[in-house]
Amino acid sequence: MSAERSYGRGTLGSEAESKVNAKPKFWARVRYVFDNALGSKKRFVGLIFLSMLVLAVVMTGIQALLAAISWLNNPAPEHPTYFDQFWAAFTKILSLGGESTWSERIIAVLYWVIAIAVTGTVIGFITSLIQRTMAKLSKGTSPIMESGHTLILGWSPRVFPILDELALAQASERRPVVVVFADVERNLMEDEIASRTTRKGKLRIVTRRGNLTNPADVTRANVAGARSIVVLDADNNDARVLTTVLSIRANAGEAHPPVIIELEDKQVAATLAAATDGRVTAVRSQDIIARVTAQASREPGLAAVVLDLLDFDGDELYFAAAGELEGKTYAQAQLGFEHSSVLGVVDVRGDAELNPQASRVIAAGEQLVVLAEDDSAISFTGVKAATPSTPVKSFADSTKAKHLLVVGWSAMGRAVMNNLAGFLPKGSSIHIVARTKFVDPAELADLSFGEVKVTYATISGDVDEVIREAERIAYDEIILLGYRSSMSRSEADAHTLLTLMQMNHMFTDDSNKVQAARIVAEILDSTLLPLARVAAADDLVVSDVLGALLISQLSENPAVAPVFADLMDADGAAIRMRSVEHFATPGTEVSFASLVARGSARGESVVGYRVAAEGKTASSGVYLNPAKSHSFVPAAGDSIVVIA
Repeated sequence: MSAERSYGRGTLGSEAESKVNAKPKFWARVRYVFDNALGSKKRFVGLIFLSMLVLAVVMTGIQALLAAISWLNNPAPEHPTYFDQFWAAFTKILSLGGESTWSERIIAVLYWVIAIAVTGTVIGFITSLIQRTMAKLSKGTSPIMESGHTLILGWSPRVFPILDELALAQASERRPVVVVFADVERNLMEDEIASRTTRKGKLRIVTRRGNLTNPADVTRANVAGARSIVVLDADNNDARVLTTVLSIRANAGEAHPPVIIELEDKQVAATLAAATDGRVTAVRSQDIIARVTAQASREPGLAAVVLDLLDFDGDELYFAAAGELEGKTYAQAQLGFEHSSVLGVVDVRGDAELNPQASRVIAAGEQLVVLAEDDSAISFTGVKAATPSTPVKSFADSTKAKHLLVVGWSAMGRAVMNNLAGFLPKGSSIHIVARTKFVDPAELADLSFGEVKVTYATISGDVDEVIREAERIAYDEIILLGYRSSMSRSEADAHTLLTLMQMNHMFTDDSNKVQAARIVAEILDSTLLPLARVAAADDLVVSDVLGALLISQLSENPAVAPVFADLMDADGAAIRMRSVEHFATPGTEVSFASLVARGSARGESVVGYRVAAEGKTASSGVYLNPAKSHSFVPAAGDSIVVIA
């Protein structure tokens, strides 16, 4: 048996070997040579030229042979036959005709066949070459020839608001260009950008495809020639972001342009910033979302102020040379710009101090932190003599305890509460209500946020359960958070919108004891913002836009990163809304310069005001950085926006 099997295998092996060693037929060789020629332009040209030489030799022989046959060279009869008439009609179709002998007719047809074959082959090759070239170009693998461009590496939903913001930020430039370089089909990127960006203006957007972790691919993005680089992270993959940073440094060296990255690990972000001498700035998107949500929950109008500072549609933060204000006090600097508001001072080491003492003297070489519509609007106009002419009421931060109800939960909820707890007065409480179906019990374990008392209850989703939880006490704030950890963004937003509608219905339903409270809702997808407004939230936090806004700001000016960090935490300077009664008499006209001077006398930097009567939501009626000469008549309920 084994011998037979061995023999069988040997026989099959010999047959296979004989097939491999068999010489290919002539036409198989011709086809093989032709296939190879199609892969090379030079080989194809050579093959066509050789074919024409061979055909010329063959046709010369055929013409000689036909010339030797006398009857084929007899002239056509004077009266053509029916077949002669048919031949004349047929040759007109072939663009031939006029041949007087059959020999000439045969030669003409053969030349026509050769011309068709050669021309068709050449046209087919050129067409194939054009198609391959167009397919290669459509893949977006050609190198970037731009310079001075903003380079976005990666693809995520945040790319669209970033492009909108950069279009506003670079509107005054002559030819602004943004390059989006990601491992995504180019057609998909361009279709999405065309449908989801709303205000591109004259901004030119160039897309390319490549592997972000491959230095050879990243080279095509002209990293060294970019003005700034943004690295996006679609799936919280910090390792991929770090590898992309290494690819950037491999291409442009240590002196690469400023790099803004999305990175969630706080320690890794700090280490990376230190290791790159500050040339890499990390934005923790979840952290900025949590901070803005906390700000929105603190006081009406604060979220609108933060958003106005973050976006480019309005006023932005700039660093301006002190110039003529060197040797002057901070109080004098606050009144030295007609169309700009001063928030702080940057010392010669580059450290920013927001809302310093009014008597602080500005030293040589220091800069001012300024809120202005554009850097071109920052112009020293002389110190205005605007001292408090009327008494203002003394005030102190409210010490009344606040009670918050949080509906919905995810890992983001813990970050929001950590940021909010530092602002809450002693004795405040937080009660968390979440559906057991969408929240892992481990996420609700060890709920400790400073000295704030925290309780929680799990529900199945029944409306009556929500009513019972909302009836427990009179809540000051209700915060609606999305179940972002257990479902898609659209599903999480649908649950939030439904809860928002339920809450508003509870407030108007006399059959329960739920007392109306201010509602702050988190919306993950900005496309659903109109629906959320219809559902009537007092303040909305749009998550997918917040990280994009800060990234856009830092891509234009990375130096403002610590300023934003200082404004949105519980330590140091913070944005506050003060009752207008502490600065002016309701019903009496007051200039903004007077408000600034009165705030300075109280140790606060006034940057704007809010008219409570304008609009139904807390985000309405906020005016940042009005002209110092601007006057208005405040009313009871209005607020003054200060850095305190």
